[in-house]
Amino acid sequence: MDLLKAAAPSVASAAYSVRASAERLQGIETDRLLPQVADPLRNATEELSQATSALNSAADAASIAPAMLGADGPKNYLLMIQNNAEARASGGIPGALAIVTFDQGRLSLGTQSTAGNVGAMSPSLTIDQQQQQIYTTRLGKYMQDVNLTPDFPTAASTAQAMWEKKTGQRVDGVLSIDPVVLSYILQATGPVSISGPELPAVEAAGLPTQLTGGNVVPTLLSDVYTRIPEPQLQDVYFAGVAKEVFSALSSGKGEAKGLITGITRGTEEGRVLVWSADPTQQSVLNKYPLSGSVTGPSVAPAQFAVYFNDGTGAKMDYYVKRTVQLVKECPVEGYEQTTVRVTSTNTAPADAATSLPAYVTGGGDFGVPPGSVQTNVVAYGPVQAYIETAKVDGQKTDFASHVHSSRPVGVLAVRLAPGESRTTEFTFGKIVQHTEPNLVVTPTVQPVKDVILPTKNSQCR
Repeated sequence: MDLLKAAAPSVASAAYSVRASAERLQGIETDRLLPQVADPLRNATEELSQATSALNSAADAASIAPAMLGADGPKNYLLMIQNNAEARASGGIPGALAIVTFDQGRLSLGTQSTAGNVGAMSPSLTIDQQQQQIYTTRLGKYMQDVNLTPDFPTAASTAQAMWEKKTGQRVDGVLSIDPVVLSYILQATGPVSISGPELPAVEAAGLPTQLTGGNVVPTLLSDVYTRIPEPQLQDVYFAGVAKEVFSALSSGKGEAKGLITGITRGTEEGRVLVWSADPTQQSVLNKYPLSGSVTGPSVAPAQFAVYFNDGTGAKMDYYVKRTVQLVKECPVEGYEQTTVRVTSTNTAPADAATSLPAYVTGGGDFGVPPGSVQTNVVAYGPVQAYIETAKVDGQKTDFASHVHSSRPVGVLAVRLAPGESRTTEFTFGKIVQHTEPNLVVTPTVQPVKDVILPTKNSQCR
């Protein structure tokens, strides 16, 4: 930790020097240079630009990592494990909670709890009006719903306030991961065994007592619900798994390169999110997708996004398979147009209403027939654009239109019976950005690479 603090000024200086050199090279006009000179110059400029980006990231990390990892005293963070079986915009319902502490870089797991134990806030916490209009007052009422919004700084600061109101403890930040990230971690640490007081219930239910990178996702997102009907025992199992995984991490089990690779992969897929209550630290985090912000420097100019919020009130999202694709339409009056196409399929068995437990299907408690899945599909466009139309299976349909931080937002509810597929489309117009569009989606049980399809270009005259 001391070495990291000592290196920070040198890393910052190196980043500045390389950035200055890259800017000087970029200022050289190459049009009148001979190819023998222009080509190496362009290559050098590109390589320096890449090095600048890497060094800037390293300098930012070095500037905040020591303090965040407890170099100046222990730092406590609220850890949310998002459950992708019940979709929320940033991943899944934050069912399992825990306090993790960093002290001089050492990780330890403290108090474990659940979102249900936090209870309802009365009165509800104040959320900005735009997000409250889109996602309702539930954002500030229930820990389970703080991440109905895809904006993680909003979700995390709300979770921090709820935790403090419930326990009296004010945490230094909020971290979020999902079971898919746990699978990446276990691939590096190797298997962990359940050995605590929850072991008899686990064995009686036929759940694995040893979790690996291969079985942890289906176990935590499906099997635990079909084999343990009591929510309290489910919570005990989740707590036991979390304890063993973090014990493996804190003891240094596993190969460091594999751990870094797994956590990096999770970060790139939007499965690892970090928020700091320290404004200076958060201003650095906001530069990167790790912050989970829907606005600011981490968001590409022509960014589109599709987020999923469960409307079933159950754990049916484990069975939903999705693809999301951008379709660049022909320009209209000089403005870009882009359609966001979402295809969803309910892969639950035809007899899901009877073969799956009511805790998984919802049992019709929220107006959705057992076995069916209802999802609020939320589409974001770039700043200043407009949503022109929405379609379901090719037919125009009404939709809820909103604005969040100057970005247009469209919301549609889609219901799928077992085996049913539906395609939802939002067409955005008056797009002023001329950069290539990119796409962000809610991380689900599926690999993100299988969800996001390559951008398609329409044939234009």
